[in-house]
Parts: sequence; C-alpha cells; structure tokens
Amino acid sequence: MKRVLLTLAATVALTGSALAANVGVSMALFDDNFLTVLRNGMQDTAKEKGVDLQVEDATNDIGKQLNQIQNFIAQGVDGIIVNPVDTDATPQMTKLAADAGIPLVYVNRLPADIENLPEKVGFVGSDEKESGTLQMQEVCKLMNGQGEIVIMMGELSNQAARQRTQDIDDVIAKEPCNGITVLQRQTANWSRTQATDLMTNWISAGLKPAAVVSNNDEMAIGAIQALKASGVGDVIVAGIDGTQDALASMRAGDLKVTVFQNAAGQGSGAIDTIMKMIDGGSIEKVTYVPFELVTPDNMAEYETRN
Repeated sequence: MKRVLLTLAATVALTGSALAANVGVSMALFDDNFLTVLRNGMQDTAKEKGVDLQVEDATNDIGKQLNQIQNFIAQGVDGIIVNPVDTDATPQMTKLAADAGIPLVYVNRLPADIENLPEKVGFVGSDEKESGTLQMQEVCKLMNGQGEIVIMMGELSNQAARQRTQDIDDVIAKEPCNGITVLQRQTANWSRTQATDLMTNWISAGLKPAAVVSNNDEMAIGAIQALKASGVGDVIVAGIDGTQDALASMRAGDLKVTVFQNAAGQGSGAIDTIMKMIDGGSIEKVTYVPFELVTPDNMAEYETRN
C-alpha cells in the first residue's frame, strides 16, 4: 500500500508539472525603470497563475531578440511574449511564431504589422495617440498657448517615440496651442544620461525654451539635471510614463507634467492574454490600458500604482 501511495503522489506531481504553461519572454531591455515595472507585473501575475516564465534580456539588440524567439520555439514553449527592440522588425517575429503554431503576445510597443496579425497573435499596451496628446495639451495650458519648446525624442526605431512626437505636433497645430513653436527636436534614445548631454548642448548653443517636452520620464529627468547644473530656471519639463522617479521629481517641484502608463497593468494583461490563447480561448487582437494625465494636483494617487 505504501508503494502504491508513493507512485500515485509521484504521478500527481508529474501531472501538475506537465500542466504548467511554459512561456518565453523577450524584453527589449532590462536596464530601464519603466520596463522593469512591466517585467515585474508579468512575473507577479505568472506566479499567481502558476505560469513558468523564462525571461530574457535582448539588451536593445534586434538580432539577439530574434535569436531568443528562435530559441523559445526550439525549446517548444507554450507561448511567447515580446517587448520589441525595433517595432519595424515585428513582421519577422510574427512569422516565426505563426509558422511554429505558438501563441505570441506583443506587449507595450505596438507592432508594425498590427493590422495584419494572424490568429494566436495579439497586442497588449496603451494607445500612444493618447500619451503625447495628454502631455502636450497640459504643457500648452501651462504656457497659455504661447512660447517656444524643445522636444526630446525616444529611439526613432520605436513606434511610441514617433507617435508621441506626432501627438505634440498635432496639438500645437491647432488653437489654442498654435502660438507654440518648436526650437529643436532630437533623440536622446529614452536615456537619462543622453538627455542630460543633449540639454546641456542646447543650453550651450543659447537655446532658451519655455518648455522641454520629452517622450519619456527618464529623458525629462535628464533635462532637469542639466537645467539645474546650468543654473537655468523657470522651464516647464514634461515626461511620459509616471515612473516612481518621475513622481519624486514632481514632488520636488521639478517635473510639471507626466502621463501615467500602467506598466504593471500591461504586464499582467500580457500574461492573461497569452494564457487565454494557450487554453484555446478567443482574445481581442488589441487590448488597450488607458493613459492618465498626472500633475502636482493629483500625483498622490499614483505614488502607489507602480
């Protein structure tokens, strides 16, 4: 009897292990505050659902990311989640997963082939048409619709950077914001350090913008550091993402505007979506988590969100 019970227990353990979904995750970059929260959101939800995650860092290298996806397929994972390094490269990723019959979810960064995603491929993120629009409308309000700005852009290979910049242009093309002009626009690749250098160069060149409008919080914080180091005050600085560092900067009175992007919610949603596909359920091709404007007046409610 004892031997039978042991055999039964072993069988249950093996069955439980076999039923646990195995999901490969390729992140564009680990060393990024926002993407760290996104990754943590996936890992927390996966733990709750008993999902085995294999999370890899593509270190902003598209070739490395493609290799990671090929390795996941070779390992026979049940599903793949990708935070793309280059959103223009997603058609190749989509084909790899579709040909292998493995469900795929893109998270946070909108794939270039969003209009043609096949069955078992979806996207979870936020609508970037809201992000830069909410940001620039608030900056316009603070500027009373008049003055000069500089724009710090993210990586130009990234759809979010292109869309957020387009949002800014769309807002200032219309009343009551069409009294605002752009002095300069340049990429700082989402990086705080590169943004500090860029802002320092602009200041050295004699630029005196009324506002710095940044595609993300990290670059906004970098701009603030450069402005402080140069002794330049009274400049409105705006970011996007609503990270904890950004909220701390807002509390200190430095950052005036950010737009909360629910990284943890996107991560959790990606796990929910991939599990539905693995289980054979139907999904929405696109799942949007709304952006939310954050100002000094309402920032307190966001300090515990990420």
